[in-house]
Amino acid sequence: MRDCHYISSSVLDIEEIREIIQNNKSLALSEEAVYQIEKARRYLDQKMKENKSPIYGINTGFGSLCNVKISTENLTKLQENLVMSHACGTGEKVSKPIIRLMLLLKIQSLSYGHSGVSLETVNRLIDFYNEDVLPVVYSQGSLGASGDLAPLAHLALPLIGKGEVYLNGEIIPSEEMLKKFGWKPITLQSKEGLALLNGTQFMSAHGVYALLQSNRLSIWADVIGALSVDAFDCNTSPFDELVHLVRPHRGQVKTAERIRKILAGSEIAKQVKQNVQDPYSFRCIPQVHGASKDTLDFVYKCFKTEINSVTDNPNIFADANKIISGGNFHGQPLALSLDYLAIAMAELGSISERRIYQLVSGLRGPAFLVDAPGLNSGFMIPQYTAASIVSQNKQLCTPASIDSIVSSNGQEDHVSMGANAATKAVKVVENVNSILAIELYNASQALSYRGAYKTSPVLQKLIEEFRKEIPLVKEDVVMAPFIQKAKKFLQNYPLSDFTFE
Repeated sequence: MRDCHYISSSVLDIEEIREIIQNNKSLALSEEAVYQIEKARRYLDQKMKENKSPIYGINTGFGSLCNVKISTENLTKLQENLVMSHACGTGEKVSKPIIRLMLLLKIQSLSYGHSGVSLETVNRLIDFYNEDVLPVVYSQGSLGASGDLAPLAHLALPLIGKGEVYLNGEIIPSEEMLKKFGWKPITLQSKEGLALLNGTQFMSAHGVYALLQSNRLSIWADVIGALSVDAFDCNTSPFDELVHLVRPHRGQVKTAERIRKILAGSEIAKQVKQNVQDPYSFRCIPQVHGASKDTLDFVYKCFKTEINSVTDNPNIFADANKIISGGNFHGQPLALSLDYLAIAMAELGSISERRIYQLVSGLRGPAFLVDAPGLNSGFMIPQYTAASIVSQNKQLCTPASIDSIVSSNGQEDHVSMGANAATKAVKVVENVNSILAIELYNASQALSYRGAYKTSPVLQKLIEEFRKEIPLVKEDVVMAPFIQKAKKFLQNYPLSDFTFE
């Protein structure tokens, strides 16, 4: 039996999302969520009977068509037309892990009872999640305001038997999927299409995914940086606690502490050094890595707030007897945070590449970390690869959040472009994984030139496990497969030895 996570108004933490995903938990609505969803729907139905005046998105058109009144008999057609017409996504297909997050976060947002959707609609989304029916969603098409309209339209299409889904490793028409499960298409009621399409779940899902990866890579950056410190025969005095207590940025202090613990027991670290100072890429690891950690904390808080919020429009407040058209779908908080996340992670990659460069420089070991340099190019070109990726990250870190293009005949005249910030941020994080994998590859090779002295026990264990996958390089070999293995090693190796909790 799968463990079950119950959707409720309790605060959903990003770490809790990680557990839901890792443990493959199923989803179900709590009694509270069922009550809130049904209460809002009943209120909306009653309001429609009593009130014949226009209510945006419920009995009117959308965007700049908000003043066009829609007759009662056409309300279902209005919602279905909305979903179909807005499914204009293009570009690469969104990865399955992010689509699953989109489903989870959309279910969470609809469960608070401020959206007016039917219980049947939310339960069908839960069925999709539990049965691993993942709508095909495209990465391009959202302006990050009015919600992630195009991507969320693709997420909603299978509810009405349109679009495509992933099922059992294949892409099949949604109509075929419904037949396989014996499900009927959902008949969307007033406001339901708008509630499904308005929202920030494309941006939020990408952000949660990027954060989960970034938190892990942030630890790896410290671990691999510490390994490079020994591999380059660096002084450890810059990591002394006293240095950081007089400039106590939380991330800086935390990074220095982790480096000290990782290097505890290192024979290399204890040796008297010839060099009085080391390059900044080693000496300033706490300051640079620490600043990125502090940024991740800021972004974490933003996304924690967002995934526990109602982001569609209009919002229903049954107790206050109000239906309010607002702007909670605007992705500006996320756009700014995603740009900040990308910049912070790019800096981890940038300083990593500088350590790679120093390791192959020949200043404290053989040039390009190989015997007989000249005959062998050794680790010359992995540094090129890392430099290329760092350069791409710099290009990707041009902020999306400062851009805006008017849409919907001027009704939507300021947009966040948070969806572009989201896809860029995920790419930057993936690139940092590659750069750190190359640094690990280089640093493990450089460490072999430190003579009889050993590194710390935890790093020694890491290298022993790494060597089971990637051998020492004695002479030139095709390195691309080893870099790929190093990337997978970072994704799969447990970090419990380095969390010190």
